Amino acid sequence: MLTQLRLSGFRNLADARLDLPAEGVALVGANAQGKTNLLEAIYYLEIFRSFRGTRDSRIIRFGEDVFRVEGHLEHGADRQVIAAAYQRSGSLKKVTVEGVEPATLGAAIGGVGAVLFTPEDVRIVSDGPEERRRFLDIMLSLNLPGYLEALQKYRQALSQRNAVLRDGGEAAAVRAWDALLARLGGEISHRRVRWVEERGSEFRSVFSEASGGEEATVSYQPGSVDEPPPGEAGSEAWGDAMAEKLDRQFESDRRRGTTQSGPHRDELRMHLTGSGGSDASSEPRDLRHFGSGGQRRTAALTLRILEARTVAERRGRPPLLLLDDLFAELDADRSRRVVELLDRTAAGQVILTAPKQSDLHFRADRLVRWNIHDGRVDRGPSPNPETP
Repeated sequence: MLTQLRLSGFRNLADARLDLPAEGVALVGANAQGKTNLLEAIYYLEIFRSFRGTRDSRIIRFGEDVFRVEGHLEHGADRQVIAAAYQRSGSLKKVTVEGVEPATLGAAIGGVGAVLFTPEDVRIVSDGPEERRRFLDIMLSLNLPGYLEALQKYRQALSQRNAVLRDGGEAAAVRAWDALLARLGGEISHRRVRWVEERGSEFRSVFSEASGGEEATVSYQPGSVDEPPPGEAGSEAWGDAMAEKLDRQFESDRRRGTTQSGPHRDELRMHLTGSGGSDASSEPRDLRHFGSGGQRRTAALTLRILEARTVAERRGRPPLLLLDDLFAELDADRSRRVVELLDRTAAGQVILTAPKQSDLHFRADRLVRWNIHDGRVDRGPSPNPETP
């Protein structure tokens, strides 16, 4: 639970100390008033960068040189303070956990245990495979120890191998990276595959419930191997299979000047498999290309719900849910079904945003309502359960 948030110099948000209720908060305000910025500040303490991809220097409020975000967290009797700051002059970034700087940022990520839902999540389904890999990489980095380190080392080794390939280096100089690349790539692909396989049946059931009976599946298409190892195989088997493919494609890689196979070419695929009606036996259709806007949003929402369940299982506590104008693009029926799903998923604290009070479809009678205007938060009274 996030009990207190302190802000200074962050985007258009006024400097503030905000004490958050255990149930959570509904933040109401028109567009461009700072609702999403507040969620961004909270999630910054989870990944120590903007979820929007904005450089730290552009997060600083106009006319300031520094931004700082501090979160006070409680879990039972445990207390923790996480803080992050960035100074434009000198490009200095500092992160502390209980006042101590971690050895690496990777060692401190995931301390809040938050899951963020935004309207932009539809890009996970609608855009190219790099968006789906990014979803997997962030989610697994936050929840699987060692995943981020393997991913960072893999990217470094891949960059080095590709540099040698581009420069037309000797065969031995290229092959010098193959063993490391295969070992790390095998570990990454194995962990991704395992998560997808573990969550496959949940994806089907959540999507079906949220969509009103439509059917969809999720699967993993590895670019690192020709034939995926059997289901019980570990990361070593994946690494061996990747090494074989690197060896087979060696001459082709040299001609093209790039590494053509590996987890950087993997794909997370989602398919519509029928609607439970007369077309239930039709051929699977790629959601990215053949899904409606509502179906793509439902699939993206399904992935976020599975992420929330992963956080809860890995950490033994419900995640902090950050819901940014969640129902903006959903019709009334989908919104109702999503509310029912979230009621079962969201056992913990929730911070949600909406442009007006009539758009508060989730926990409207239980959340304290705050208004935000021009970056300033007005902490209003608690909701009255008898007020419509």
